[in-house]
Amino acid sequence: MDQTTKQSIVTELISLLTKGNAHATFEEACAGLIPDQWNKHVAGVPYTIWQLVEHVCIAQWDIVEFSLGSEHTSPDWPTGYWPAPTATADEVTWQQTLQQVQVDLRRFIDLLHAPATELLAPIPHGDGQTILREAMLIADHTAYHTGEIILIRRLIGAWK
Repeated sequence: MDQTTKQSIVTELISLLTKGNAHATFEEACAGLIPDQWNKHVAGVPYTIWQLVEHVCIAQWDIVEFSLGSEHTSPDWPTGYWPAPTATADEVTWQQTLQQVQVDLRRFIDLLHAPATELLAPIPHGDGQTILREAMLIADHTAYHTGEIILIRRLIGAWK
C-alpha cells in the first residue's frame, strides 16, 4: 500500500475512532454524569453505566496491548473484561477509567501513524488479525456500548 493510500485510510480510521459522525461520541455519552447516575442499576439491565465504561476500557486496553506486542496475555473471557456485578466507582475511579480510555486510544492512534505499521499485514502473534481489523473492532465495540450508555441515561432521565 502506498503512503498516500495508507494516510487516507488512517485519517478515516481516526475519524471513526474519535468522532461521532452519525451518533454521539463515547465522551459525550459519559459527560456530565454524577456518581448516583453512573452507579445506578436499572431494572432489566445487567450493568451500570460505570460498569459499561470500565468494560470499554478493559476491552480497548486488551486490543491495544495485543496490537502492540506478543508478550500480552488477554484476560479470561468474560470475567476478565467486566467489573464485578456489584462494583461501583467513586469520582476518582470514574475519572481514572475515562482517562485510561483516552490514553489507550492515543496509543492506538500512534500505532496507526507509525511508519512501520502495515494496516493489512497479519499481526505476527495473532491468527489472522490486522491492525485495520483491530481499529475497526475498537470503533465498533465502543460505539455499541456508547449506545447502551445513552439508553441507560435515557432510562434514568439523564440524557438530553
